[in-house]
Amino acid sequence: MAWDKATESEVAVLAGWLRMAANPQRQRKRPGGATPGSVNLKTGKPTLRAGYAPRTINHALSVVSGFYGFHAHQGNGPVVNPVPVNPQRRRALAHRSPLEPQVVFGRARLRQKTTDRPPRSIPDRLWDELFDRMGCERDRALLEFYVSSGARAVELLGIGVEDIDWAGQRIYVISKGTREREAVPASPQAFLRLARYLDEVGTPSAGEPVWRTRHGADGPLSYSAMRRIMQRANALLGTNWTLHDLRHTAASRMANGGKLTPVEVQAIMRHANIQTTSRYLTARVEEMFDKLAEHYNTPRPAMTYPTGYEADDIKAVFGA
Repeated sequence: MAWDKATESEVAVLAGWLRMAANPQRQRKRPGGATPGSVNLKTGKPTLRAGYAPRTINHALSVVSGFYGFHAHQGNGPVVNPVPVNPQRRRALAHRSPLEPQVVFGRARLRQKTTDRPPRSIPDRLWDELFDRMGCERDRALLEFYVSSGARAVELLGIGVEDIDWAGQRIYVISKGTREREAVPASPQAFLRLARYLDEVGTPSAGEPVWRTRHGADGPLSYSAMRRIMQRANALLGTNWTLHDLRHTAASRMANGGKLTPVEVQAIMRHANIQTTSRYLTARVEEMFDKLAEHYNTPRPAMTYPTGYEADDIKAVFGA
């Protein structure tokens, strides 16, 4: 089917195929691995499902819709976009201010139902276990920067020597959304770990990333290599943490620490919308479990009565 001849029927076939097809990126080749979609009992996080997630399907529909919208605007394609939309929702959100509450509308045809999962931060106890599994000063420095700055994985891996402000205790990263060079503060412990790492391997040349490989030919540490470091630690701990969980942990600590306002956390995390930051102002499930365990283990208070009353009278009145 030529792209300019496609209709909503072909888009419906695409959505139906994505719902049933197996995602090749989700194949589990290692024996004894977690079943796709199962929940890790230690972290409480579900593993990725075998097929395509509903958000992935919706993203694919948005990409196709944008493709046809672009060519319709240029006059090269069909006038009617084959991907159905909700006209009421589009009109309502066209000129909405981010400060206004978001109006809930029904999904357009072919759009999948998604659930709003709260961000998962790593509890302090499990964080200490993960940090102890880092085998070198480079990996420990990276985790300190991730959890104190809230920088995204690719952003932090791309910094060079010229992006480190030792006196100001901050680093400069290329932001994912704006592609601008922005300052991000980090903890003194992160800079101390970084100094120890540079003392071991030496300072890289100008224009080269700070984080380098430790085996084979010298080169910058890639995202896949950093993800593999997390995977090896997960295999030893029986967890399923990801690099993005480190950013969630940083935002949760900042938002619930009582020292920073939500606006300040938004500026540090570089969230475009304050509502994104407000998602971290929630009680953590792990903390609720700890408080419930403390509540369950608290002994029942013993009932006492003032002196001067006969035991028979107390039993007659209170039944005890």
